[in-house]
Amino acid sequence: MAQATPTSRVGVFIDSANISMNGGRGMRFDVLRDFAARDGGEVLRLNCYVSYDAKRAVDDAEYKRGQFQFHSILRDFGYKVIQKPVRWFQDEKGEMVAKANVDLDMAVDLLLQSETLDRILLATGDGDFVQVVRALQNRGCRVEVVAFDNVANDLRAEADMFVSGYLIPNLLAVADTEADWGELRSRVRGFCYYHSGKGYGFLRFIRHLGPGLWIVDTRREDSPYESVFFHDSKLPDNVSYLSLPSRNLIFEFTLAAPEPGGKSRWQAEDIRVAARL
Repeated sequence: MAQATPTSRVGVFIDSANISMNGGRGMRFDVLRDFAARDGGEVLRLNCYVSYDAKRAVDDAEYKRGQFQFHSILRDFGYKVIQKPVRWFQDEKGEMVAKANVDLDMAVDLLLQSETLDRILLATGDGDFVQVVRALQNRGCRVEVVAFDNVANDLRAEADMFVSGYLIPNLLAVADTEADWGELRSRVRGFCYYHSGKGYGFLRFIRHLGPGLWIVDTRREDSPYESVFFHDSKLPDNVSYLSLPSRNLIFEFTLAAPEPGGKSRWQAEDIRVAARL
């Protein structure tokens, strides 16, 4: 009798303030959970670290109500909400400055809770977590990092896998789309992985959440990616074909039917720059 394949034990740790201030405002936390468990992993820990200004809540009913609603939604998705109180200090100019750094709380929880985890998804772009990532890896954990803008290069390099949040299907809403992600006339996000130098190239996007993100060859049926042909004439004015290919330019584009005899299933139209990593 064949033995069942062991299930990865997964933990998700989110620096909410860092994500929201760096391109991820409006991120769907349910999609992030699905992404973390995309290969059948069992999510054991779901920690979201948030700042809360109790002083502001006294005078600002809308802020208090909005924070309560946000935290309630997180709990509905199964997240444990860890609140870090905002503290006010007077700087050298005599101005009041708010601080609510969650780094220490998050680092301690990561190290303690990693003992029961095989894989950790860390949602932050803060380079202060580089040493924590190394410590987790030395404990045998695989560490994946998801973030949007202003991601520290050393954090990207240290992670076992870095995925821009812009590339994860439906993690961040796409405006003016006519169809579901990955369908004809939908808008998706991807990057240029090949340029011919002869007036055309190919973009790659994640078609759906699932295992095998390492299978980048879109000719394979088990690859979660798809390739999209583009003409240089479709590139935005602020992008030169000489800068391509590049993983640091995230494009948003519309999936259109290919020209007769086209080299891929899709052709990209209305290409715009979504982010520069």
